[in-house]
Amino acid sequence: MSTNPDGPSPVAPGQTGASALPDASHHKHHPQDAESPTTGTGTLSNDEMPRNPDTEKGLPPPQTGGREKQAAKEAGKSSAFKALGWLDRLLALWIFLAMAIGIILGNFVPNIGPALQQGKFVDVSIPIAIGLLVMMYPILCKVRYEALPEVFSHRTIWKQIGFSILINWIIAPFLMLGLAWAFLPDEEGLREGLILVGLARCIAMVLIWNGLAGGDAEYCAILVAINSLLQMVLYAPMAILFIGVMGGDAAASTISYSTVATSVAVFLGIPLGAAMVTRFALRKLAGADWYDRVFIRYISPWALIGLLYTVLVLFASQGRQVVQQIVSVVRVAAPLIVYFILVFFVTLWMARRVGFNYSLSATQSFTAASNNFELAIAVAVAAYGPDSKQALAATVGPLIEVPVLIGLVYLVRIVAKRWKF
Repeated sequence: MSTNPDGPSPVAPGQTGASALPDASHHKHHPQDAESPTTGTGTLSNDEMPRNPDTEKGLPPPQTGGREKQAAKEAGKSSAFKALGWLDRLLALWIFLAMAIGIILGNFVPNIGPALQQGKFVDVSIPIAIGLLVMMYPILCKVRYEALPEVFSHRTIWKQIGFSILINWIIAPFLMLGLAWAFLPDEEGLREGLILVGLARCIAMVLIWNGLAGGDAEYCAILVAINSLLQMVLYAPMAILFIGVMGGDAAASTISYSTVATSVAVFLGIPLGAAMVTRFALRKLAGADWYDRVFIRYISPWALIGLLYTVLVLFASQGRQVVQQIVSVVRVAAPLIVYFILVFFVTLWMARRVGFNYSLSATQSFTAASNNFELAIAVAVAAYGPDSKQALAATVGPLIEVPVLIGLVYLVRIVAKRWKF
């Protein structure tokens, strides 16, 4: 899910989110910000047995001076919630307002629904297509694609990548499939919408959650890049498998591989390609410092604008149907809440069992628990239509994710102390 990382450092390239957390210096184990021009990773200090996450990832350790350490310690005194910019801090409210305004427009403005559906771009109305592309582009511009070749040259990184693929592309989708059937056995449309959400791995909002929890920013960017590429290849066939094959013949007739593949290629491929070209070109022409400090800051608000605009248009298009299906909204919320919490803590427990330190474990957990609702919405709208139950289920997702994941940012600190990372 995209948003505007305006102000807080968690989503800035090459930074960690330790500055977004309460002071943990009195704990035995606590995240610290170790900023480096090369890796910019966050580490976890262990007073008895110091551990270096860069070494665990196969990267050279960053050189951190005393001033940076002291700054990180002082920055850690702010709470995770207060560290968010005011736009991000009230993101759940903005989404709710966008939904409310959309519903009001859909119910009281004559013919707004048909008007918003005029003109199609790969089976999606042009107003919705514009919003989907706009909200994906800014966050993808932050991913450090140039760091991938060096990172992949180290053997130890493949252990973390393999773990992430197992959680994100096998365990999490099957869990969502099970929850969708358990909570919505009589609602095929809502069930399919949830399955589309479970298959879409997060490539945006996870950067904020990871930063606030003191996760490893560089490693999170690596997973974002990998998930972006894997979604281009895996999302379409997995959607057919989970909805078509596992859903039965009736479901198979409602969604086609070409529809899903086209939606993924357009609404992920176009912004991903544009972001990569933009990043490499501008950093070479204008310099990395200008790109990170000026360009990224300028385009960041457009991610939130695109998200809210898309939500507003979707709910305006659905209009009366949303009001008439308030029970469906509540029924979709229940499995989503269970999914976020269960995936997060299962991943955190597994990461601890295989020996990951706190920063890597937090990154793995938030990556697994977050989902790419933008992509799920795009596919649901393209395959089933904007007024479908599938689109409704995907659209409700961001409203549930934000408060749940903010709560998990706080809970992970408590769990980390008890589990003694």
